[in-house]
Amino acid sequence: MTSDQLPAVIDSHSIQTSDYWIAHGNASVLPTYKRFPIVFERGQGVQLFDIEGKRYLDFVAGVAVNTLGHAHPRIVEAITKQASQLMHCSNLYCTRQQIELAQKLTYLAGMKAAFFCNSGAEAVEAALKLSRRHFSRSNSDSPRTKIIAMLNGFHGRTMGSLSATGQLKYQDGFKPLIPDIVHVPFNDIDALKAAMDDKTAAVILEPIQGEGGVKPADAEYLKSVRSLCDQNETLLIFDEVQCGIGRTGTIFAWQHYGVQPDAITLAKGLGAGFPIGALVVTEKCAQSLQPGEHGSTFGGNPLACSVALTVLETLEKDAFLKNVSERGQQLQKGLEALHDQYSDLVKEVRGQGLMLGLALKESDNVAKLVTECMKHGLLLIGAGADVIRFVPPLIVSEAEIKEALHIVDQSLEFLRNS
Repeated sequence: MTSDQLPAVIDSHSIQTSDYWIAHGNASVLPTYKRFPIVFERGQGVQLFDIEGKRYLDFVAGVAVNTLGHAHPRIVEAITKQASQLMHCSNLYCTRQQIELAQKLTYLAGMKAAFFCNSGAEAVEAALKLSRRHFSRSNSDSPRTKIIAMLNGFHGRTMGSLSATGQLKYQDGFKPLIPDIVHVPFNDIDALKAAMDDKTAAVILEPIQGEGGVKPADAEYLKSVRSLCDQNETLLIFDEVQCGIGRTGTIFAWQHYGVQPDAITLAKGLGAGFPIGALVVTEKCAQSLQPGEHGSTFGGNPLACSVALTVLETLEKDAFLKNVSERGQQLQKGLEALHDQYSDLVKEVRGQGLMLGLALKESDNVAKLVTECMKHGLLLIGAGADVIRFVPPLIVSEAEIKEALHIVDQSLEFLRNS
């Protein structure tokens, strides 16, 4: 079906096929994504169902977003209740939900204050602005403007967050970028030392690089980065948009390392599918942005904050994070067994908790393996050039992980013999 054969208005009351909807999407949606030929209709827990009724295990989770899976009753209740009372209110006024969420996040992080927005990229933008304003406020004659980020890091697609992203493939065609942002190799403290000077306002990094290939920071490296930032009075920002909010088995990924940053950026799992982002800062940064210096029309609205509060309260209950760690260990052990079995195809397994990567020896096999798993009802995505990413909802069960590992096993066997 070509675009000139499509009706001007979709008849949504009649039963249509995936091909029908995909054709309409191709004709009317800006092509910023290379989409798989699936149209999803509903979800329940870790399962998704397409418009034709086929079931899939969702180990993508909206790219580490659906913390509590699909249609979680606590999330549905929070949205329904808050939507019937107050969805949006200007930030010129206070709302109880925003204040409660700020208190909860700062308490859990041992920090001081929070700013709310709508996405991870916006949270990073806020962090970049804060880092420069922090030093221009304290020393307007010689402000610090330099920001050091990591090669292979990913921080978003807005111009500021894109400038901090250390991957040329995302930046191609969008230069010139924001000035005074430099990139150094991840896990290389000597390179960071060489780049740092008295003009450096902040260092920004992901404790576990997500889009860069599920690469965790070395523990000693993070401790050295913290020490180096302290010595140079430079702010340390951790981007936990993907690795935060319980995904590694602790509320924040940095808690595994015992290295607290000056600022954390959050989004994705914080809203469990509802858009929200946050910047959480320590006391020394709590006054760095003053009225009129930053804002977000929809940021911190009562509906988003109610959902995020529900997510955090759920993570704190019923040994939830203990189960995340156990399921992460189960998945990692299963993937390592597949590594041993298919050592001709698999290079290594890496990651933490329920943020794991299966690195393949041939990058061409990433798309092949994702496609083959999809045929058998398992959704996965790539990360970097040669890695398959596993980021299921944090409610994933032992049986669902077993099923997923079985499908990956089948699919690797298919690759080996094809």
